[in-house]
Amino acid sequence: MFQLGKTIVSDDIIEKDFVCNLSACKGICCVEGEAGAPLEQAELDILDEEYENIKPYLRPEGIATIEQQGTWIERENGELETPLLNGKECAYTTFKEDGTASCGIEAAYRDGATDFYKPISCHLYPVRIQEYTDFKAVNYHKWSICDDACSLGATLQVPVYKFVKDALIRKFGPSWYEELEEIAQDYSS
Repeated sequence: MFQLGKTIVSDDIIEKDFVCNLSACKGICCVEGEAGAPLEQAELDILDEEYENIKPYLRPEGIATIEQQGTWIERENGELETPLLNGKECAYTTFKEDGTASCGIEAAYRDGATDFYKPISCHLYPVRIQEYTDFKAVNYHKWSICDDACSLGATLQVPVYKFVKDALIRKFGPSWYEELEEIAQDYSS
């Protein structure tokens, strides 16, 4: 681990390889798991404000879930996340004809219907951020459903930090990312 500003970064961010392989996994990360996508406090208002713009991109059952549970939920432990449809996929999940899961929020963004790309936790994946009082921990999350992404990343020689470059810049800014690149170059020398 190393410190970068007010973050503590896992070496795995530099050492591990990762490139999503949707043809292999079919976007299962939007369906599997025990909870919805983690949300930041600032994203709650965005989801509330942008819901009507995103709604046309969602499935009827996703809309019904959101209109019943809300655009976001707070779990008993205080964690904020997207609602789940029948305890499975994220309510914002859509499916392509081949069964691949995708994000209705992202589809709305790509069409210019909203300025909100998608929750930062989804954009950052497989990186997870843990917030502490004085710093943020930036960690690599290993999940067996992403084994194909690890294999593809290794084949293409793309480290995690490069795969999630845009998301890391969105979260921490370009200067933070430039410093991370310098550390990674020194690390591999």
